This record gives sequence, structure tokens and C-alpha cells, in this order.
Amino acid sequence: MNDSIETLGVKHAVRIAGNGEPLLLLHGFTGSMGTWETFIDHWSKCFKIIAIDIVGHGSTIAPDDVSCFNMSHEAASIMKLLDKLNIKKPHLLGYSMGGRLALFMKTKYPEETGSLLLESSSPGLASEQDRIIRKQNDDQLADRIEAYGVENFVNEWEKVPLFKTQESLSKLDRQKIRVERLNQTANGLANSLRGMGTGVQPSLWDELKTISSHVMIVVGSLDQKFVQIGKAMSKRLPNATFHIVSNAGHAIHVEQPRIFDKIVSDDFYRSI
Repeated sequence: MNDSIETLGVKHAVRIAGNGEPLLLLHGFTGSMGTWETFIDHWSKCFKIIAIDIVGHGSTIAPDDVSCFNMSHEAASIMKLLDKLNIKKPHLLGYSMGGRLALFMKTKYPEETGSLLLESSSPGLASEQDRIIRKQNDDQLADRIEAYGVENFVNEWEKVPLFKTQESLSKLDRQKIRVERLNQTANGLANSLRGMGTGVQPSLWDELKTISSHVMIVVGSLDQKFVQIGKAMSKRLPNATFHIVSNAGHAIHVEQPRIFDKIVSDDFYRSI
């Protein structure tokens, strides 16, 4: 089922498939629910999949008000969306930005959410000075996106070192990722950076110790920054498992899709 559901002024594009334990899928920055397209048929055999376009992305519609794009507002909007769908205590799978959002939702709604699978994610920046610098950089990037457009931004974004390992992907896979990025809007991406960027997200490092649910952390061996973040998170979480996927960078789901598919449909499914 594909639908559009409005809560708190945000009209989220939603796709629902399958039955079983509910699993909410949260994509990364510049992504959409299309990120998970190749997995949904398989995962829906064991989960009730709820895939959404996060505010600022895909077909989700929001007012031109940055407050609608902050993490607290988006988390509350999604929880109300799930309530409208009569979905109770969903498990959360988030990639990168989506993982930060999933972790935020867990800390704010601990009893209303289940287990987490975090792919290449973080609890934010621990240092206030680091957050100030990152916010300045994100604001400048948001201004450039609005001034020069999405295609110019995507050309720049593809060269970010974080995604260098994607150069080894097939031409078809690289094109799919590029098309998904190009299908965004300048206003949506800019407001996402201003409202939900790492610089404005509160640090959740101290909250990790309060999460009693199982948290599965998945990182790529070639993404050393997030390997270290993942290890540090694992030490603070009371109930965590840690997977390092060989020969993968930041986007494990596209660089090692078969392994990622198995982690979700086998390892994660058996753990909940």
C-alpha cells in the first residue's frame, strides 16, 4: 500500500507491505523510501514494513518552516503517523541521517518503540564546539543548494570522501543513487540540513546508557570513522551487537546488499 498521511502539518509519503513485527525504515540524507526498494519484497515476508520519505525528501510535503524539519518535530510527526496506522511499538531501521533520527525517536519514545538497527549512524557530536562548526558548514551548504540547485549540489556531494567507495559500484547502481538524489528539491534538502543536520541535533551520547532495548550497529570496514563511532556506541549501550561488514563503506545496503539483506532478515529478525 502506498499512501500520504498528514500529521503535525507534514504530509508523509508512506509505503506499507507485509505482516508480522512492524519495522519502520528511515533513509539517509538525499534518499527516499526508494532506498529500500530492492529489499522490501523479501523483508515483508517476516516484517510489516513501513517505509516513509523523511521530511525534506522524496514526495513528503511540509510547510516552508524550518521548525517542521527539526528532529523533535519529525519524530513526533512520525509517531502520530504510526498511531493513525494503528502500528504499535515498531522496530526502527535507520541509515546515516535516518539512524540518527531512529536513535532520537528511541530516546524520546522508549516505551513506544522496539529494537533498533543502525546502519552507519551516530548519536551526534558530543562537543558543543564541534556542533557549532558543523552547523555553520551545514548552513553554508544549505545556502549553496538553494542558490545553485540540486544538480550542482549532487555533483559536489558525489565527490565527498565518505562516498568514495561507491566508485566501485556498477554503473547502473551509481545511476540509481544519482537519480534518487536528483529527484530531491533544493528547498527540501536545505531545510533538512538546517533542521536535522548533525550540527543542530542534540548529542545523544549520554542517553545511550538508558536504552534497554536491543540495538544492532552495522558499519562498513572501509568506513573507519563510523567503525570507531560504532565501537564507542557499543560500549555505552547496555544491549548492543556490533557488525563490521567487510569490503563496504558508508552505504552497506548498496555496497554489500546481500550481506545487509541477511543481517536484517536473519540476524536482526531473530534478535527481536
